[in-house]
Amino acid sequence: MTINPRLYPLLTTIGIFIVGYFLCYLQFPNILSTRVVGNLLTDNAYLGIVAVGMTIVILSGGIDLSVGSVIAFSGVFIAVMLRDTDLPAPLVIVMLLVITSAFGAAMGWLIHALAMPAFIVTLAGMFLARGAAYMLTIDSIAITDPFFAAIQNAYWLMPGRGRLTLIGVLMVVVVLAGALLAHRTRFGASVFALGGGEQTARLMGVNVGRTTVLIYAFSGLMAGLSGVVFSVYTGSGYPLATVGTELTAIAAVVIGGTILTGGAGYVIGTLFGVLTMGLIQTYLVFDGSLSSWWTKIVIGMLLLLFILLQKGLLRLTAFGAARA
Repeated sequence: MTINPRLYPLLTTIGIFIVGYFLCYLQFPNILSTRVVGNLLTDNAYLGIVAVGMTIVILSGGIDLSVGSVIAFSGVFIAVMLRDTDLPAPLVIVMLLVITSAFGAAMGWLIHALAMPAFIVTLAGMFLARGAAYMLTIDSIAITDPFFAAIQNAYWLMPGRGRLTLIGVLMVVVVLAGALLAHRTRFGASVFALGGGEQTARLMGVNVGRTTVLIYAFSGLMAGLSGVVFSVYTGSGYPLATVGTELTAIAAVVIGGTILTGGAGYVIGTLFGVLTMGLIQTYLVFDGSLSSWWTKIVIGMLLLLFILLQKGLLRLTAFGAARA
């Protein structure tokens, strides 16, 4: 049975995660406990959610540098609204998601209507969202709302006394929903077509403008939802939070096997990319003698490995097409 070459990066990611987990288990058997598994999902929930939105953007051949700032704005917006108004927390969350989705849609419209590079537009969006967070407050604001406290305390006690939290479950649900959206819907097919080239997408009947707006609106929605999860995780809103998260999300997507130039990749691979990065951090915690900077070093090495793998895959595909 022959394997589709497009699956190589995904299979490589899954293989690296399994081998890495096994090596960690050989040194620290407790890393296989449900407590560690539960913490791995909870600690990386916000990153996994925003990475789903980033996956859709990169599949289309774009990039979104605003998501880290949008997450910070989301936490600050929630904290300020709950502190200064009598609005119920669920309504504040809905308002936030509408705002972040509209923000993403506006960037998508600018990218298409003005034919501007996504890098420039979303870079401007990054500064705009961070500036908006600073306008709301320059301080860290604690979130003490009972609704958020209930979410923080919502978990399922697994065998071995590990806690599967609500935000950990939410990340898995978002990944599955993102996978269905990307790989089983007409919108997902349009995203992949756009990743193959705008002219090709037009010839396939894709409404490029509408699709671009929806792609960045979805990314904004995921960034807002990630901000909600991050505020639940930290119990506060802080305008300096999640600096550089956009680059971490891009790294997770690429390590997950999505081609950086667009048109090929799998949302489920992004989950394994996030978990692989989380596994590195968990190993450093168990070891206790290594600097946290080793996380950045190993992630950088993995990122370089997958970029080289993608280049090799593209050459292999081109060679196969030439022979055909």
